[in-house]
Amino acid sequence: MSTKTTVALAPVADNSKQIPWIALALTPGLGPTRARRLVEFFGVVDRVFQVSLTELEGAGLPAVAAQSIGTGKSLELAHEEFAKASGLGIQIVSFDDPGYPNRLKQIYDPPLVLYVRGNAGALNQPGIAVIGTRHPTPYGIGMAERLACDLAARGLAILSGLARGVDSAAHRGAVSAKGKTVAVFGTGVDVIYPKENSRLADQILSFGGALVSEFPLGTFAAPQNFPIRNRIISGMSFAVLVVEAAEYSGTRITARCALEQGRDVYAVPGNVTNKNSWGPNTLIKQGAHLVATWEDVWEELPADVQLALTPPAGAESQAGQTASLFEEPSLSPYEKKIYAVLKADEALHLDEIIEKLEAEISSSEIFAALFELELAGKVKQLPGKNFVRSM
Repeated sequence: MSTKTTVALAPVADNSKQIPWIALALTPGLGPTRARRLVEFFGVVDRVFQVSLTELEGAGLPAVAAQSIGTGKSLELAHEEFAKASGLGIQIVSFDDPGYPNRLKQIYDPPLVLYVRGNAGALNQPGIAVIGTRHPTPYGIGMAERLACDLAARGLAILSGLARGVDSAAHRGAVSAKGKTVAVFGTGVDVIYPKENSRLADQILSFGGALVSEFPLGTFAAPQNFPIRNRIISGMSFAVLVVEAAEYSGTRITARCALEQGRDVYAVPGNVTNKNSWGPNTLIKQGAHLVATWEDVWEELPADVQLALTPPAGAESQAGQTASLFEEPSLSPYEKKIYAVLKADEALHLDEIIEKLEAEISSSEIFAALFELELAGKVKQLPGKNFVRSM
């Protein structure tokens, strides 16, 4: 008689093929890479939950992981997680699901499961990641919004992290073009972070985009989670566009992931005296594609991607203009003088504008000209009577 003992296991759920993958994702001490090797070792994912504890330990699993799987705890957690997600209308896409993003499968350590709110089909749409600092200049915000708007208007999905700064600007640009944008969370997909982006998240969903995370539901905003999620942002994209990033910005992690994953890297050049320009300017020196307008991205697209994209008519950035480093103002003499003292990357207070121009233009004429410039979309007023050039 054999002395081998087999632990009594709960059967793998027959209501969802995602359950075993969720169970692996929730198993302590078992990351995505080791979990996939475990599946390869036993042949199919279901088999992992049908073998004995001894066999699991023999496959080289840490004791805590083997115990969780062997006692049925992982499956129990998976059933609870699946029920919770279903109740919230959240889809869970497993690694072997046909809807799992094809490009993401190609990276070294793709997530075992993705929690998706919204249109899961957006995950497989040709997309570009637009990333940058959480503390951008007005120039950085403007370039991110306008480039994202112009690219989304031509059918590209815009991927970013819903963080403050450049990420939020990129999502807003895509939304303004009524295009698709995908936000990859460093929290559970049911936890909007930062909270002030709740309305932006709703807008992303309303235009056929998606909110995505690999983290279990309810996961809070732990600092270590955000660098981990960056590989997903670059992994689902065919290229990464860096707008502004300081020398030690987390954006560097995403750019490095992109290079390791064989993705193209694009960068918007910035003012060399501004610390936020260090990242993109350094990337350009190292061979990244310089981007001034959406055409600079479009020209580098693979031919099959260009053919697959059918631009919707009429949806592009303000006044039909495209994002550019080069201005083409058609202005009155007073407007030209005011426009000349304003910058795209640095706000100027109204009092400073008057002080610079008081010898040439009266304050009332400055007020009138600023108003006309705002109406024409050439100038943007920021809080506190500060003004910058629009992108």
